[in-house]
Formats: sequence, C-alpha cells, structure tokens
Amino acid sequence: MKIFIWRHSKFLSSWSMFDEPHIYRDNYLQAEVAVLAESREEALELIEKDGQWNIHELRRIEPKVVALDSPAIVSKFVHFG
Repeated sequence: MKIFIWRHSKFLSSWSMFDEPHIYRDNYLQAEVAVLAESREEALELIEKDGQWNIHELRRIEPKVVALDSPAIVSKFVHFG
C-alpha cells in the first residue's frame, strides 16, 4: 500500500493561467486529497466515488507517493497569508 497525495493551490493564480487545473468541483483556493491505495489508478477510482473531485484534472497532476515500508514525512503544507 501507498499514500497518494494530490495538492493544488490557486492562491497565486491569475486569469492569464487559462490551462490551470481545477481539481475540486466547487470553487477553492487550495485543495488536497490523500488516499491509501495499491496504485495510482486505484486511488483515482476511490476519489471518483466521492463525487467532488475532477478526476480528469487530477490526472494532470503528479501526486506525491509515500510508500509504507519505511518512515517518511507524509505531507507538508505551509501557507503564509
């Protein structure tokens, strides 16, 4: 098993960034989803069942993958506002 983490921020985006992903169905500034699964495809299938995430857009972003066979920092997030 692995943990797959997708994170996207629109905090510094502008209207000129037309091709920017939009990973969550509602409007957001920052969104993150973390899933425990055997593969990226299985993780995306689980996320799709939630119904709130844009799977096509998540596929555009490479997730952080954390293997569970050794100690590791799972996620880091710092927001200075």
